[in-house]
Amino acid sequence: MSETGLPALRILGVDPGLRVTGFGVIEKVGSRLRYLASGCIRTTIGDSLPIRLGTIHTGLRELVAQHRPDEAATEIVFVNVNPQSTLLLGQARGAAISALVSSGLAVAEYTALQVKQAVVGNGHADKVQVQHMVRHLLSLPSMPGADAADALACAIAHAHGGQGLGRLAAGGLQVRGGRLILRKVVGKKEGG
Repeated sequence: MSETGLPALRILGVDPGLRVTGFGVIEKVGSRLRYLASGCIRTTIGDSLPIRLGTIHTGLRELVAQHRPDEAATEIVFVNVNPQSTLLLGQARGAAISALVSSGLAVAEYTALQVKQAVVGNGHADKVQVQHMVRHLLSLPSMPGADAADALACAIAHAHGGQGLGRLAAGGLQVRGGRLILRKVVGKKEGG
């Protein structure tokens, strides 16, 4: 519970990357968002892949222990032109999700389009627009770094109701390309 008596929801946003994994922690009380922390987990380029993945996993486990979030949100991997880069990003994302789930957190996943739409109002916004809106929405004194801003944007999207996007499919809606689409639900007639 918050000091206002309303329930508080603490969200950890994660922007996975093999070199830099951004993180951001916010708290939602009613419709208000409050910034708690953000930063980056950096891996050493010369280290082996397993060591780098371990650094991401350990770093996120430590953040969860320190900030005790209720839920987590992360971006879904996009397919890159370079298959090797996509594979490495997928492994970094796997290490991050594994750390979050093994810490007991529910993890919501969003496309970059969904995050940008929820934060900026435009699914094709650029990184600078996302940084500006994150700064504005969280009343930050300065611009957050790009990786931390992306992680905070994931958390903000989740706080703004993004957690319901996955459940919309049951109601005849689905998300495609970051947009809600009404799909026909064909049911059986009674007695037939």
